[in-house]
Amino acid sequence: MRNIAKRAALAATTTLALTASMTAVTATEAFAINTVPCGPSEFLRITVHTTDSGGPYDWCVANAGTWDMSGANMWLHRISTGNNRVQWYGDGRWQPDTPIAKNTVYTFSNHPGGVRMDKFRIL
Repeated sequence: MRNIAKRAALAATTTLALTASMTAVTATEAFAINTVPCGPSEFLRITVHTTDSGGPYDWCVANAGTWDMSGANMWLHRISTGNNRVQWYGDGRWQPDTPIAKNTVYTFSNHPGGVRMDKFRIL
């Protein structure tokens, strides 16, 4: 009986440790990134054009996190960081390597297929 109890305790401990380690590895930090009405300049403002419906379109975003826009046929025209540090994901990497500083405006050439953006993030 002692061996059975020891094996059961060992199995329970192993299961608990494995579950805890998987939770630690797969858990992601929760972010509250969300769109907001464009207005105050402290928000991130992104101007994009799309191949299927023209544009330009402005999106304003607040709070830290990542916004996935993959699958949308759009190109980036302008970023105004407001009170945020920002990067965009395109061409298989986060750009620029050093996040864009607060209160910075980047304007890109406005042509179809210009600067590809699949995601953006506020740090």
